[in-house]
This record gives sequence, structure tokens and C-alpha cells, in this order.
Amino acid sequence: MIGDYKKIEPFSRLPVREKIKAERYPSPEDFFELFQKNGLDMHEQAFRMALEVCKAIQQAGGRALFVGGCVRDTFLKKIPKDFDVEVYGIPASQLEEIVKTCAPGKVSEVGKAFGILKIMLGNGMDVDVSLPRVDSKTGEGHKGFDVKADPNMSIQDAAKRRDFTINALAADPLTGEIFDYYGGIKDLQSRRLCVTDKKLFQDDPLRVMRGLQFIARFGMWVDHQTAWVMRRTALHLKELPPARLLEEWRKLLTRAEKPSLGLMAGMTLGVFHVIHPEFPPMAKTPQEPEWHPEGDVWVHTLMAVDEAAKIARSEGLDEHQAFAVIAAALCHDIGKPSTTEFKDGRIRSHAHDVAGEEPTRSFLAKLGLEGSIQDKVVKLVKNHLAPGLLYIDETIKGTPVSDGAIRRLAARIHPATIRELLLVAEADHLGRGPYIDAEDPGQLLIPDTYPPREWLLNKARILGVEESKPVDIIRGKDLIALGYAPHPKASHGILFGQIIRNANDLRDEKGYTREQIFSEMYELSLEKAAEKLAFLVAQKKGRI
Repeated sequence: MIGDYKKIEPFSRLPVREKIKAERYPSPEDFFELFQKNGLDMHEQAFRMALEVCKAIQQAGGRALFVGGCVRDTFLKKIPKDFDVEVYGIPASQLEEIVKTCAPGKVSEVGKAFGILKIMLGNGMDVDVSLPRVDSKTGEGHKGFDVKADPNMSIQDAAKRRDFTINALAADPLTGEIFDYYGGIKDLQSRRLCVTDKKLFQDDPLRVMRGLQFIARFGMWVDHQTAWVMRRTALHLKELPPARLLEEWRKLLTRAEKPSLGLMAGMTLGVFHVIHPEFPPMAKTPQEPEWHPEGDVWVHTLMAVDEAAKIARSEGLDEHQAFAVIAAALCHDIGKPSTTEFKDGRIRSHAHDVAGEEPTRSFLAKLGLEGSIQDKVVKLVKNHLAPGLLYIDETIKGTPVSDGAIRRLAARIHPATIRELLLVAEADHLGRGPYIDAEDPGQLLIPDTYPPREWLLNKARILGVEESKPVDIIRGKDLIALGYAPHPKASHGILFGQIIRNANDLRDEKGYTREQIFSEMYELSLEKAAEKLAFLVAQKKGRI
């Protein structure tokens, strides 16, 4: 495992894969057979719509080509999801009329000013129909572009403006003809990531982030010229709005078998030094060799992220869950650089889980993530050690873990779930090693599975908190049924809340049932009931 992350240069040549046959683009019948064989009805619907547009364009005297990712993915033997159609020889006004005729009521005009029409098919399936465009950079930032559609541009010139040669491919789905002016198929064959035009590439810094996710998703290496251009362009990444970065991060983390490849490239190319300074210190932070023989914190993080990606696939997580789990694995030890010290002959990182909150929030904020997702990832980071500590308490130290401790954990990590927390903790556990020190018998005891997972899942499942926070033992309507009528005074609402929280504490700390809690409140006023439960909680916690 060390070799994957430490011994192999991130841009060294990868083995040549199976030879790509690219004499002709697959026929429509080939695509129909592929979609039907795999039960991909929506993919087939998108392809049929794209094909219908191409035929309509041909009948109008123009030519329509599939371009970009759908062509690239086809040659990589991946099933294309989105079909981008580029149209030649048809003016913008006529193109809009043709597309709306093919897909009445489904055409969005969001990109119309840039010569792009989007056919919305539902379930995340779209067909983009566009004219070739000339982009001229007129100023700083993502808005500093002058974009003009040119239906008379040549296919070669249109391909030149694309970021990488693997995306500069085009194909005619009606004839099977392939257009590869910049060696994209050869680069796919050798898994070489190469810019199409080094000057045009620098017009949009986002292309650097796209490069990272292509490296991760397709296992690509970067030639020296492309590496130089990406380094230079990365200096302008701060000009981009967070939303544009987020989409590339999602693809890097959730669509790659080994996200570590893109992360290594991001570190090596200086991308993270520019926009994510939380990460570089991890590569300079050592770990205790006995438990982390793989090396520094960054190496461990790369291994943990790959394990998280593998777990997300095996567990069938949707994209949102997968992103949260893998992002938490990426950030789980981000607090170690500020807490690591050499003490009593050992390397220690005391409270690094708690220290990880601030840098994790800093990283996520730059991606423009909505608050609830940020909160979920942060809580997974802050609590990633909890499952292992609880497991050790009960199974090794012999201290039984109470139901209350598990309920409190579920409440503490909400909106994350115990199941998600265990997946992050498992990735952390597996993302280490190898343990090869024959002189250290303790290393032989480290399992290659994660025992706390089933242990804690079973307990959480019994308590009904595996996938959600615990339900309050009593609720406001129960208090009303007891005769505590709601009152417009704010103090009454506060007292209701205090009673519910203290009732939960009594259940979790002392094992009280609903009936016992109600009996403690019997014939007491609202104020006295709140005082009584607060007294019982404080007594249990040793505060009085």
C-alpha cells in the first residue's frame, strides 16, 4: 500500500490499458442494445432525444456532432449519461426553433445568450445543444469573458477551445465519423492528460480542478507541459465562485475509484497551496510509526479517502451521502498539524478530532456547501474517534456502554447518522499500514476489518438511532395532555423545552421510563415540574 502513495510519482506513466478501437463511433443500434441490456431507460431516452435533434439539424442543411464527455466516455467503455450536441451551419434563431420542435416544453433558455439550449428530461438527464463558441477573456474573474456563438466555425477550431485533448473529440452519431484533431484517442489509450491549447486553457482556472478530477476518475498521468500550464493557471483559482469549485470536488470524490490520484496531483501542482491551505501542513505532520507505518498525515489521509470511496460504492450510498462520508474522510485528521507534538518519546495528536472543526469549516465554506451538509461533515470529523473509544470501553476495558451514551452520540452528530459515522471511522481504520514489524506483537493484533461497526450498528438499531437522532421521550403534546396548557408567555415555551431535555437526560443517564418521568411531575405546576426534573438530572450527574 505504501507504494501507491509514497513510492510512485503521481505523474509517472501508468500501464497502457486495453487498446481503444476508434475506427468508427458506435451506431445508434449499438447504443440502444447497451441501454436496454443494462435497463437504462433514461439514458436511452436522452440518447434518442439527442439523435432526433441531430437528424432534424441534418434535414435543415446543417450538421450536428456529439462532443466532449459523451464521446470520451464511450471510448473508455463507460456508459455516457449526458449527450452534448454541437451544431454547425445553422444560425441561432433557426437552431432554437428546431430544438423546441423536437422537445416541446422541455427546453430551458438559461444558456441561450451563450448559444446553449438545454433539453430537460428529468431525473438529472439533460441534452445540451449548442453552437461553436469563441471565448475571449476581457478581464479578471469568471465573468471576464466575451462569448460569441459562431455556427460557421470549423470543427477543428471548435475543438481547440476545449480544455484537454480527451475532451476535444467529436463524433457524428448518424454516420459514425470521428473527429480527433488533437490526439485525444491516443491520449486516452495511454491515459495521458494533455491540454488542447496551452494559451486558451489559461482563460478559465476551473480547468485545473477539472484536470484533478479527470486524473482521479480515469487514472491519468500529466505530461510536463500540461503540468506547467496547470501550475500557472492554478494561481488564478481564487477568482472562481465557490459553486464552480464544488461541482469538480463532487466528481473527484464521488466518481473516482481512487480519489487519492487527484488529491496527490492537487498537492503536487500547488493547487491546494493556493485555494486550500488547510491541506499542505498535513504532508509535513508525522505520525506514530507503530500505529501509522504508512507515513505522514497526508499519506494516511489519501489511503483513508480511497477506503471511503470503496466503502461508499459497496454500501450503495447515493451521491450526497457518498460526498459527506468521503469529504469527512478527507478532513478527519485535518486537526493533526495544530495538535501534534513529540512527548515522552512518542508522537501524539491529542484532541485532533475537535481541532479539526475550524479547518474543515474553512475548506467546506470555500466550496459554497449548504449549511446542513457542512454541519454533517464537521460533526463526522469531530466524532470520528467515538465509535472506537466506545468499543474499547465495553469490549476491552469491560465498562458497559449505556443506551444513553449511544443516544447522545446520535443526537450529537445529527444531521449525520451513526451509520455514516461508522463508515468514516472504518475508512480511517483501514487506511493505514502495512503492519510488518515482526518485533512488535501488537501489530499482529490489529484487525483488517473494523469490529466496532457491527457492534455499534446493532446497538443503534435496537434503539432506533442507526439512521436518525433519538426521539424525545416526551413531547409538547404529552405535557399538554398532562394539563400543562401552552401559554403565550415566552417563559412557558422555555420551560417546555427544559422539561423535554431533562426528561431525555433522565432516560439516557438513569434509565427512566416515560411513566417514571410523569410520576415525578405528578400534581406539580409547570415551574415546579421543571425544577424537579432539573434537580434529578443534576443529582445524577453529581452536581449537587
